[in-house]
Amino acid sequence: MGQLALAAKITHVPSMYLSELDGPRKGTRQDAIEGHLEIDRRCRAAGVDTIVVFDTHWLVNANYHINCAPHFKGLYTSNELPHFISNMGFEFPGNPALGQLLAKVCNAHGVETLAHDATTLNPEYGTLVPMRYMNTDQHYKVVSVSALCQAHYLNDSARLGWAIRRAIEDEYDGTVAIFASGSLSHRFAQNGLAPEYAFKIWSPFLEQLDRHVVHMWEQAEWKDFCTMLPEYAAKGHGEGFMHDTAMLLGALGWTDYDGKAEVVTPYFGASGTGQINAIFPVTPQTGAAIPAAQASSAQGYTNINQRL
Repeated sequence: MGQLALAAKITHVPSMYLSELDGPRKGTRQDAIEGHLEIDRRCRAAGVDTIVVFDTHWLVNANYHINCAPHFKGLYTSNELPHFISNMGFEFPGNPALGQLLAKVCNAHGVETLAHDATTLNPEYGTLVPMRYMNTDQHYKVVSVSALCQAHYLNDSARLGWAIRRAIEDEYDGTVAIFASGSLSHRFAQNGLAPEYAFKIWSPFLEQLDRHVVHMWEQAEWKDFCTMLPEYAAKGHGEGFMHDTAMLLGALGWTDYDGKAEVVTPYFGASGTGQINAIFPVTPQTGAAIPAAQASSAQGYTNINQRL
């Protein structure tokens, strides 16, 4: 059957795009770009045909969603930072069959998920920025998963990650990489102070917290990290409430995960936020530690098919 060949936590800071352009920021994010290029090299060496991105810029208020259109092409301007990303071109193929399979298996695991293949919806920049550096030749098919989850449980996101792995390894005929596209702490600099914090973390507390988390990842302290993840997401201003990270670790086995993270772009500051590129080795797992479905077991729950 299929293979989950690579897993990573990646940055998507828009200053990477600015770093390409003439001006004062030119070349300033080359280390982050090189990290993406290294991850791309690892994916190609592993025979990856599709990249699944857990995108913390795709905001959703209900259910989990998968964008698996057949093809993506366009010009993108960020509604959040239009002075950073403006009219950025993108084009790459999607993977409708895999997207539909992922949704099917997620639903079978009790995590309500909708796949969208006949859609005009384009990916957000949590997907577009890394694909700019890893997929300029359209080598990979791309599937984007909503990970800015406004009213969701981290346990369900972990379970979704495990269901995605099961779909890939049990039913997909191909090789897949998964990326949690989001920062660590995500406290932007206060308005008016952005230039001062272009290469810094907003506060010493957040920087020390992030650095301790990276150390935990490198030492495989996954039980402690998964236990503290809800509080880290809240007090550490985790991007997307850290749902991308919960999805990633769910796919890797959650508290039973035993791999050590390999940092390929060291921790750095960007507009007050904490960023990194790190590869997480995929190790054999039974799924015994994966949390039970939470939303679908709540009193009053009804399936989406009964509500629409």
